[in-house]
Amino acid sequence: MDMEVSMSTLFYLSSAQMDVIRPFFPRSRGIPRRDDQKIISGIIHVLKFGLRWKDAPKEYGPYKTLYNRFVRWSNMGVFKKIFTALSESTQDTSLLMIDATCLKAHRTAASLRKKGLPLAVSDAQKED
Repeated sequence: MDMEVSMSTLFYLSSAQMDVIRPFFPRSRGIPRRDDQKIISGIIHVLKFGLRWKDAPKEYGPYKTLYNRFVRWSNMGVFKKIFTALSESTQDTSLLMIDATCLKAHRTAASLRKKGLPLAVSDAQKED
């Protein structure tokens, strides 16, 4: 099933945002890297929506490139350095928030009730 993604649903970092984080990128060795703006935007898109790498919209580039860049730069601490610098540079710390919460239900979780399994009873209901 091919799904076309409209350009309005794609997320791209602006040039100003890229200028802030670009100094933290490792230098390219030999072969020039693919468009950093597109790749980083694709990584953010995948993480934001909890997608599998291979489900990333093709407009961000090959999913293997997104995955490899994410893993390689994560292992190098690039993203940690970016987050640290961004958190230290903010003026208003009352609004600073990074949320890494991600909950996924297993595919079969939706069918548990259909199979006749009892629902969990909360502690408040047990006391009654």
